[in-house]
Amino acid sequence: MTPTVDIVLPCLDEAEALPGVLAAMPAGYGVLVVDNGSTDDTAAVAAGCGATVVTEPRRGYGAAVHAGLLAATADLVGVLDADGSLPPQALAELVAAVAGGTDLAVGRRIPQAGAWPWHARAGNAVLAAVLRERGLPVHDIAPIRVGRRQALLDLGVTDRGFGYPFELLLRAGAAGWRVCEFDVEYRPRAGGRSKVSGSIRGTVRAARDMAAAMGRISRAGVPDSPAQLR
Repeated sequence: MTPTVDIVLPCLDEAEALPGVLAAMPAGYGVLVVDNGSTDDTAAVAAGCGATVVTEPRRGYGAAVHAGLLAATADLVGVLDADGSLPPQALAELVAAVAGGTDLAVGRRIPQAGAWPWHARAGNAVLAAVLRERGLPVHDIAPIRVGRRQALLDLGVTDRGFGYPFELLLRAGAAGWRVCEFDVEYRPRAGGRSKVSGSIRGTVRAARDMAAAMGRISRAGVPDSPAQLR
C-alpha cells in the first residue's frame, strides 16, 4: 500500500543514530533517508532498516531536504533530523494538524539538559524573533515539520544550505500559510556530532546561510512586516 505520509531524513554520517530513529517511526509512514555524502555506513544502515535511500551528492541540508521532497510520493511530507534528538513519535501530531487543514505544522524544541548549547539556542532565538516580527507565531526554526508535498515545492525555496528552514518559514508567512507550532522534546543526539550546534563555527555558518536567505527574499520583494503580511 502506498503510504499517505513520507518522512525525509537528511543524513550526513548518521549511521550510529539511524537504527533507533527508524525503529521509533510511526507505523505506515514511508521513510526516505537522503544520504548527503556520508563517509560512514549511513546508506547501508538505512537500507537494512527498510528505509528508501536517496543519494544527494551536493552537500547541504537544504539540498538533502529538496532531494527528499522530489523523491517523495505521498501527499504529506515530514522532515526530521536523523540524529535521535527529536522523537519520531511527535510527527503524528503534526501530520494530524496538516490533515486537518493547517498548511504547515512545525515543532518547537523543549530541550533536556545538555541538549542545546547556548550559542545555538541564542542564534535560534534571534531568528525566531525575526519570524515573529513578520507575523509568524513561532519560537523555533522548524527542525521538525510537516506540510503538503506539492505546496512545499511550489514555495520555491532556493537555499540549499542551513538557511533552508528559515527561508521556508519566511516564504510560508509571505504566502499567508496557516502555521501551527507544537512543543517537541529535544534530547541530546544519539550519536556523532551536530553539524550546526556541535560547535560555534557550525552555528555561525548556519546563521550566515539564514541571513543570506533573508537577503534573497527581501530582494525578491517578499513582505517584511506583519502589516504587509496581512
